[in-house]
Amino acid sequence: MKEKTKDKLSFAELKLKAEQGNAKSQNALGVRYKYGRGVRKNLKKAAEWYTKAAEQGVAVAQFNIGACYWKGEGVRRNYTKAFEWYMKAAEQGDSWAQNDVGVCYADGKGVKKDLQKAVEWYSLAAKQGYKTAQHNLAVCYKNGEGVEKDYKEAVKWYKKAARQGEPWSQHNLAICYEYGEGVRKNYKKAFEWYSKAVELGSELSQYHLAVCYEKGQGVEKDIGKAIEWYKRAAQQGDEMAKRRLEELTRKQGIIEEDDSVPF
Repeated sequence: MKEKTKDKLSFAELKLKAEQGNAKSQNALGVRYKYGRGVRKNLKKAAEWYTKAAEQGVAVAQFNIGACYWKGEGVRRNYTKAFEWYMKAAEQGDSWAQNDVGVCYADGKGVKKDLQKAVEWYSLAAKQGYKTAQHNLAVCYKNGEGVEKDYKEAVKWYKKAARQGEPWSQHNLAICYEYGEGVRKNYKKAFEWYSKAVELGSELSQYHLAVCYEKGQGVEKDIGKAIEWYKRAAQQGDEMAKRRLEELTRKQGIIEEDDSVPF
């Protein structure tokens, strides 16, 4: 849920303002109930207060109640209602809601599937700087979903999201550099972006980082580090990493004392 302003009121003061009809306070009260701040967590009440604020036209509240219906938090899951509330917020320019309207169109949840409209809404949110929408838009260009396939345009949006710390975009941007898709092949930059993605928790990038160390692509060849990263990826369930780890350890004559990785 979104909370664009941090109120400094006590729970009692905030509740009083909300009960008096202050729309922003109603949304803020919903946030308090959602996260249990100053009151026992209560998703049903959170949804009730978001609804009150949303009905008064508060965009962030419209997004919040849309998310409640999308996830089934405090209300029965209803994709149609989620879409309706997301759309109300999106039409007011809320970038998070614009992205989620795009998701609804892409997945065909709450509305008829329409990949072209998904791209349109991702674009609106992406141009406002929302990194998740930038990533989603890049994927559309990469795969030719709802728009003509365009690797260069995909790279453009991956870069924007990656620079804001979006790990999936960092990983995908690294792949573009590794294989020369939409950008000149550059192993060094591929390694750098895989490394950044790993730092932010991308498990998929661990395998690719291991390959870089094994082959000396974009970094000095280091079999020891390759084994280390293959092992980390294998521990996350990566089957390719498990196979490569087994091959490398046998080749190097290394006997693993840690039997936590099944082969």
